[in-house]
Amino acid sequence: MFIVLVLTQVLFLNQVQMSGFVNPYIYILFIMLLPVNAPRYVLLLGGFFIGLSIDIFSNTLGVHAFASVFIAFLRPLIIRAITNREEDMEYYPGLVQNGMGWFLYYTAIMVFLHHSVLFFIEVFTFTDILGTLYRIVLSSLFSIFVIVLSQFIVFRD
Repeated sequence: MFIVLVLTQVLFLNQVQMSGFVNPYIYILFIMLLPVNAPRYVLLLGGFFIGLSIDIFSNTLGVHAFASVFIAFLRPLIIRAITNREEDMEYYPGLVQNGMGWFLYYTAIMVFLHHSVLFFIEVFTFTDILGTLYRIVLSSLFSIFVIVLSQFIVFRD
């Protein structure tokens, strides 16, 4: 999954930039779909290496690595916060296993956090905060759409 997501991101989705405001980033699906009981160091290393891979191909000097490690660090807290009981949570936090509502909520939180960190570090200023927020919202919506669509395509019943 790591290689497929990196290649999809680098070869196809990095070329999609509508007016400079919509940049879909679905490589974070790798972090999102790691098993729920994965050790924290696996999450952090996985986040670092997928972010670093995107940084190497995009020439972005660690921006994606930082944003990926950030959401990998917060992922266990987010899963605990949006899951009612521990036994309700499946081993794998995917769409098929947990339902559309839960997965959409989980994806929206993870994507919005990732994109917020990514775009604010990328611009590294608050002077054009409305433009950055606009970019975060549009890119997040498009990324959420592509991530949920990919789950329907890959895990058809």
